[in-house]
Amino acid sequence: MLLYRQDCLDEAGEMLFRNNPLSAVTSQVCDWKKFCYGHCVLNVKQNPVRWYEIEQEISGAYLFKHKLERRTNELEGKKIALVGAGPAGIAAAIWLFEAGADVTIYDSNPRMGGVLRYGIPAFRLDKKYCDAYEKMFADAGIEFKGNTEVGKDVTISHLSDTYDAVIMGAGAEFPATLGIPGEEKAVQALPFLKNPEAFNIGKKVIVIGGGNVAMDACRTAVRMGRETWVYYRKTFENMPANPTEVEEAKADGVQFKVFQAPVEVKADGVVFCDCENVVPEDGGRVVTRIIEGTEHLVECGTLITAISEKPDEILLEACRGYDNVWLAGDFLTGPATVVEAVASAKTAVNEIIAKFV
Repeated sequence: MLLYRQDCLDEAGEMLFRNNPLSAVTSQVCDWKKFCYGHCVLNVKQNPVRWYEIEQEISGAYLFKHKLERRTNELEGKKIALVGAGPAGIAAAIWLFEAGADVTIYDSNPRMGGVLRYGIPAFRLDKKYCDAYEKMFADAGIEFKGNTEVGKDVTISHLSDTYDAVIMGAGAEFPATLGIPGEEKAVQALPFLKNPEAFNIGKKVIVIGGGNVAMDACRTAVRMGRETWVYYRKTFENMPANPTEVEEAKADGVQFKVFQAPVEVKADGVVFCDCENVVPEDGGRVVTRIIEGTEHLVECGTLITAISEKPDEILLEACRGYDNVWLAGDFLTGPATVVEAVASAKTAVNEIIAKFV
């Protein structure tokens, strides 16, 4: 903060970048009300510092002119592979390169960015930030092998044998299922967000889910001119999505219906049941249950499911048993925020450095 007040923005930008190379991104897409803004000591006076706005200003400017440099020789001569070019992979690559390692990144997509490029909509995060990291890595000589699916095109065993260390930092790209009849008629949120124009969605869209992916999907659909609803089995207070994203979805024109659980997907809509919260007699955790006999059809052109995601379990299992393979990102934490992915990458990098130094 002192550097910012002294107008030493380059020095402040470097300090932020050293701590979190994705500061320019996390200050935009993560739940700042929960993290920096929410933890400010001035909250006691209900006048917290808007850290995320200051961070956006400093880190946003710094990112587009920063060039990666070797800072130490701790990993000099070491070859390290990263699987996944999303937040965890980007952060890990930067720290590893700065420590002297030769870094190669593998990703199933043709370009870098992971969820930042292929998941978070452009109205929330401009793709110029992904482009900036892409250029930064190309200028530094960090090799990117896109369109390469680890587990099929190249095995974990091969990577383990070829490289001194491997960080598995791919995202959670496998959607959870509803387990209800007709579910195959629904559109999954992640492919929809990756390329919305590829889907012929109807005039009315229902999104099932209450997380950030659901908010991105519904806000994308409403921007396509569709009447868009979010149906959720619990209350607004139970939604795992960033509350700011929920409010912005409402402001965009998305309509919400809570205490609704889908039980069947039909050609012309979705059958829902009403739900209710129940407090156990022993005073335990409140549970949400379906109210029997409340089935009702809600007509819609397209159902988008966004209930949860998980990593590739086969690939995750293949990582076990190698003493030079580390997990990071969603492969370690499950679906989480960008800042948590970066934090997991820092842990993996520190452990690798400790092993070789």
